[in-house]
Amino acid sequence: MAAQRDPRANQKERTRSAIVEAATRIFRSGATPSVAAAAEAAKVSRATAYRYFPTPESLHIEVVGITPTYAPVEQLVRALEGDDVAERLSTFAKTFNEITFANEAQMRVALKVYLDTWLGARDHASPVREGRRMRWLEGVLQPVKRDSTKKQRRQLQAALALTVGTEAMVVMKDVCRLDNEEAQQTLLWAAQTLLLGELPK
Repeated sequence: MAAQRDPRANQKERTRSAIVEAATRIFRSGATPSVAAAAEAAKVSRATAYRYFPTPESLHIEVVGITPTYAPVEQLVRALEGDDVAERLSTFAKTFNEITFANEAQMRVALKVYLDTWLGARDHASPVREGRRMRWLEGVLQPVKRDSTKKQRRQLQAALALTVGTEAMVVMKDVCRLDNEEAQQTLLWAAQTLLLGELPK
């Protein structure tokens, strides 16, 4: 039986995003956001905020590190034009992975924080990460909607998520022992190959 997506997942993602956005506003005002302060600004309970961000470090890595670093990817996805999905995907994957590899140490620290947060969480139902990769891929694959089902698009997004980002970089460099250039070329080839393959039934 196929795994059922948590029907509350969208609400959980919105709650997490609201906390991050509130903490970002606090940071931009010149203060260091605490989890409690972010919760108050986001109008959620402290208990809820601590389920998503059990330590200040887990919140700070999002606000100070990941969110601003990947801002160009966010802007790129919003500005994508045309129906050539292969071109859209190549532009996205190149940009995403170039930023990831250029900020390797920071991304590895973020990955460690995500893993530590998950391991230390009492409620593993709360998302440790925003899931921005899937949201971006949904935008990239927008033209595919005409020729596929929702389930097929979701599976394609999930497969393509393996070809971009920190985990993909770690596999290419630590497991496959590739240098940065070959690693990025391999990931781009993998993404293009998945896109051109037959959609899952």
